[in-house]
Amino acid sequence: MFLNKYTTAALSSVIFFFLVSGMISCSAQSPLKGEVIRVTDGDTVVIAIEKGDRDITCRLYGIDSPEKPTRDRRGQPYSKEAGQELKQLVFAQNVEVITTGEKTHGREVCIIKKDGMDINLEMVRRGYAWAYRKHLKSPYASAYIEAEKKARVQGLGIWQESNPLPPWEFKRRHWRK
Repeated sequence: MFLNKYTTAALSSVIFFFLVSGMISCSAQSPLKGEVIRVTDGDTVVIAIEKGDRDITCRLYGIDSPEKPTRDRRGQPYSKEAGQELKQLVFAQNVEVITTGEKTHGREVCIIKKDGMDINLEMVRRGYAWAYRKHLKSPYASAYIEAEKKARVQGLGIWQESNPLPPWEFKRRHWRK
């Protein structure tokens, strides 16, 4: 197919728009600042926002950690360890919160940073979360996926098991019956 210079320019503009809009969804808002007052599990925290009268529950963007047990459902191996790791990283710490604008189960989907460190990515690096490919977008996808590969090779956290079941598969197999 032959494209003239006007078609090529228009196509380039459309591609650029979609690339930029995907990146903006996670960075358009100014970061909030606050203190982590609770770690619910390996991918959810509650943050008391400074200069505000509210707490927000943040589901960490782009990752999924092992499911913790509930009263009537069994949990996954390493769920407790994942929660402890996240607690060690951020509990009672001041953090920056970048909200994506998305919500899931009443939680804001967020990227948490402490002293410039991407905590979401760090959980994957340490082997306590999967890169949640279904929900990852640029510019985070490649770093999170690469971190998961390295953690697998090094046998960190959940990767001490030979073939750990991702949380989305675990819920589908064991919780939705």
